[in-house]
Formats: sequence, C-alpha cells, structure tokens
Amino acid sequence: MMSKPYQVASLFAGIGGICTGFRQAGAEIAWANEIDRYACETYREFYGNPDYLKEGDIYQMHVPKETHIDIVAGGFPCQAFSIAGYRKGFEDERGVLYTQVLRIVEETDPKAVFLENVKNLMTHDGGNTYRVIRESLEAKGFIVTEKVMNTMEYGNIPQNRERIYVVAFKEDSSGSKHSKAMDNFAFPNPVPLTCKLSDVIDYHEKKPEKYYYSKDHMYYPKLDEAMTNPDTVYQWRRVYVRENKSGVCPTMTANMGGGGHNVPLIRDDFGIRKLTPQECLRLQGFPADLKFPENMADSHKYKQAGNSVSVPVIRRIAENMISAMSQTEA
Repeated sequence: MMSKPYQVASLFAGIGGICTGFRQAGAEIAWANEIDRYACETYREFYGNPDYLKEGDIYQMHVPKETHIDIVAGGFPCQAFSIAGYRKGFEDERGVLYTQVLRIVEETDPKAVFLENVKNLMTHDGGNTYRVIRESLEAKGFIVTEKVMNTMEYGNIPQNRERIYVVAFKEDSSGSKHSKAMDNFAFPNPVPLTCKLSDVIDYHEKKPEKYYYSKDHMYYPKLDEAMTNPDTVYQWRRVYVRENKSGVCPTMTANMGGGGHNVPLIRDDFGIRKLTPQECLRLQGFPADLKFPENMADSHKYKQAGNSVSVPVIRRIAENMISAMSQTEA
C-alpha cells in the first residue's frame, strides 16, 4: 500500500464534488481554489473550513512551491462549451480558463491530470477545441485518454448526465510517449442502476411550502394535467411540461438557480413541487450528511448543485487512477 495518500490540487473546486470523489478514493486534497464566494461558503460548511481552500481568481493563484502535488484535477468551467451556455468555447473568457489548468500543471509537475467537462467539449468547433486541450497536455509530456460517461450508467445515481472525463498520466521518461500507469488504467465499467428516485427524493415527507405550486398558480392546471406519473421527474418549459424518462432525473444545470425555471418538478404525496436543493445535491451523489449553509439563498444552492459533478463517477475513476499509479510505483 502507498505510504502517503496521493496529493491532489483541485481547480475550480466549486462545492467540492471532485474533491469528495478523490477523497473517497483514498487521496488527500492538498490545495483547492474556487472564485465564487457562495460556493466557498458551502465548501467550508461541508468540510470544516479547511486551510487548503483558497478563495479567489485563479489568475492570481499559485500553488506554494513546497506543496507536493501528485494529481491536478478540475472541472474547468464548462458553460463556454455547453448547450446551456450557447457553445462559445475558447472565444469565451471561461473557455480560456483552461490555460490556467496548464499553468498549474506546469508549476506543480504532477504525475497525473484529471479533467471533467460537458460532452459538447468533444464536438465543439468541429473537434478543434478538444484537440487543442489534448495536444497541450501531450506537449507537456502526458499520455491522454478520455471517455464520455453517463451518471445513471456509471454512478448508480438516477440522473441522466453525460460528461466527458479526461485522464492523463506523465510519460515514464521524457519523450518516451509511454506510460506504465496508462497501461494499468481503465475507465470503470457500467454498473446496474439500483438506486431509485425514491431513495433520493422524499415523496412522503412534507417540504416547506415555498417548494410547492399552489392550486391558484397560473401554471398549476397545466402541471396538474401533465404530471401524472409519480416516478417521473418533470420540467416546466415555459409553454409546456417536459416529461423525462421514467425513474431518472434530467441533467441538472447551473441555471436552475435563475428564476427556478429549470428546477426539476415532481408530484409527491402533498402536491406538485420543485426538488429541494438538498435533493439536487443527493442526485449528484453527495453524502447525505452534507448540508448546505442554512442562511444561503436557494438560488445559490440550486446553481451550486447544477454546476457540480456526480461524486460516485469521480470516485470510481479516481480509484482506478490511484490503483494504476500505485501499481506502477510498486
């Protein structure tokens, strides 16, 4: 067994989804950065105010020279590449944030890199955007692999969420174009979806009134007519109700916070309501004991849950990365 856990630097850490997955896999978070103060507030609430979390703009951040880093991990902001963000990509400031990932990789010289992003990253700009990302890592001496994985197929969580996961290992020796760790690595296999919506959503406990649509709400008749199946998560689409695949929650997005339009809807024992922020967190596979700060506005909580990652998928990939790295060093 490795003597010291692998040390992770987490960029664009958000509320700590990637950190949680790597920690569950046996790694340690040595340094993390997030610019959004509300996300930092939640992160501190979750993990007991850790010293390693640095709040601020990544352009101004440096990992201290004396901090040893084995893995650089991050879901660099994806709005620039996603359908929900209209696919601007590298023209968008948030797309250019990827250059900061490269800078931190250069400064810390890790053995491995892990990136998470929206599936559209693969096809954005005819595949050029991802090619640039891949080649930039290869130019720094990494062997790169990637896979698109759906949370409901790989995380045993009933959320339909496709993301691209990128794993890179440093070449064994400079210019060798070979990595034993990569030989030992494989993305996890699919697992059966045994976790049901009812395991994550409480249909039998009354939630605060603010989550329910009252019968005199202008949209209530439409919702009431359309929402017939209790095992289905619905979405209000301004003019119609979208019924999603039975038994699975649709992809949660960062814009759930804006006006609450995209917050998934269910019919519970008491009426028609939005999922609560806490339920959204559970649908990303966060441990049940992690709770949002009490005095925080729901809009921030929804945005944070939608912006985050599916923890069990991260954990499974991180386990395989750590296993590949420790086999190589054995």
